[in-house]
Amino acid sequence: MDISIKHIADPAAERCGCLVLPVADGGKFGAAAARLDQAADGQLARLVKSEHFSGAAGKSVLLHNPSGVAAQRLLLLGCGKPGAADAAAFRKMVMHALGAVQATGAADLVMLLEDVATNERDRDWQAQQLGLLAGAAGYRYTHTLSKPEPGSRLKKVVLGSATRPSAATVRALDEGRAMAAGANLARELGNLPANICTPSYLASQARALAAQHPQLHCRVLDEKKMAELKMGALLSVTAGSKEAAKLIVLEYRGGARGARPHVLVGKGITFDSGGISIKPGAGMDEMKFDMCGAASVLGTMSAIAGLKPRLNVVGIVAACENLPSGTATKPGDVVKSMAGITIEVLNTDAEGRLILCDALTYAERFEPQSLIDIATLTGACVVALGKHASGLFSNNDDLAAELLAAGSHTHDRAWHMPLWDDYQEQLKSNFADVANIGGPGAGSVTAACFLSRFTKKQRWAHLDIAGSAWEQGAAKGATGRPVALLTRYLLDRARHHKAAD
Repeated sequence: MDISIKHIADPAAERCGCLVLPVADGGKFGAAAARLDQAADGQLARLVKSEHFSGAAGKSVLLHNPSGVAAQRLLLLGCGKPGAADAAAFRKMVMHALGAVQATGAADLVMLLEDVATNERDRDWQAQQLGLLAGAAGYRYTHTLSKPEPGSRLKKVVLGSATRPSAATVRALDEGRAMAAGANLARELGNLPANICTPSYLASQARALAAQHPQLHCRVLDEKKMAELKMGALLSVTAGSKEAAKLIVLEYRGGARGARPHVLVGKGITFDSGGISIKPGAGMDEMKFDMCGAASVLGTMSAIAGLKPRLNVVGIVAACENLPSGTATKPGDVVKSMAGITIEVLNTDAEGRLILCDALTYAERFEPQSLIDIATLTGACVVALGKHASGLFSNNDDLAAELLAAGSHTHDRAWHMPLWDDYQEQLKSNFADVANIGGPGAGSVTAACFLSRFTKKQRWAHLDIAGSAWEQGAAKGATGRPVALLTRYLLDRARHHKAAD
């Protein structure tokens, strides 16, 4: 999708497949719509009256071949009460417009949104959201379809501006577009079947990213190297699979040499059967999505490499399969992590924390400014938060606040969950330093508590995206979350460092 911003002095003269104009409650025109109505000799006003169009949010009406206007179509887009739109309402309005224009068969559209005011959000935020939403709207999965259905003809989206757009607004649009591209990469990786998207495939995608961007550097650790590093927890998960595990390290070097990086760690279980503690068959196909944490790390690294902020970032992906076989880890086995902590594996389906604990320990060598892991970790988080919010756990309240703010800004939201020592009691084991599950209560919290034992020296946060990483039902597919949240967080850190210089 080609997404850009353009100064448009005379919207009536703008040639495009569809021109989108906001209309407020009561069918009231803003400056742009009033000017177009004048050029069309009152045709827009007559259409509003004949269609009983109220300008209510979430409604629209389409006019073909308007007289006196160069655009092939005009879409009058309801925006509700002037100045009353919040972030969610604005996003719904833009998504409605994109869907309505896609249905027309138009190849390009111009959106004139300057008459829409958004509570607590400025024009730059609107530009970023347009870039993000339009980019996401252009994604379709076709990789394994022999005869994909024809997709939308919409290939170009322009944000029109009555004045020359500022550098900040252009930058905001670029940021949204980069977030969308990164999220679409994560969606594609998540949607691929597990017989294609293996640990080796993820490694190849990381190498391809590094080949595209000079500031990215990739290296991949094999199982022999992991054994030398004594990653017994990670290797215990892959023990039942013929597919070789990979630890993928992708470095973005955009900051000063020697500056401490921000580190992202992604769970990359490319298929999770549950291992010996095998899952029920119903819905097991969705366990190809258990690598969406890894996919979000690669998507974020792609977005950052495209935007080139002045900071250093390291993306680490722990990738393997979790399958049952004669060599698989068994319930009751005790394994030793890279940190030297022994773990009683009470349930082999609680495997994500086992690969993450070794990856988090490995991350210490980078002396991170912040360390964030992203994982489809627990069904308990889905029960707690559903699909709308990712679960956020942190040992640092300032870091949690920064991530929450980034999520709020991008509408890729998270919810701060407790990480109290009271829950650590549930992880006691008679046979090891810690058990890998903590019983039926507070499953997402005890999983985070498990990881916290390996990050005591770090400014660390954990994002449980089990509910937000993919959609179920008829809309089944990866969402690309939380690429937007992570990208915004890193861009904010770069701006903070620049302001402090």
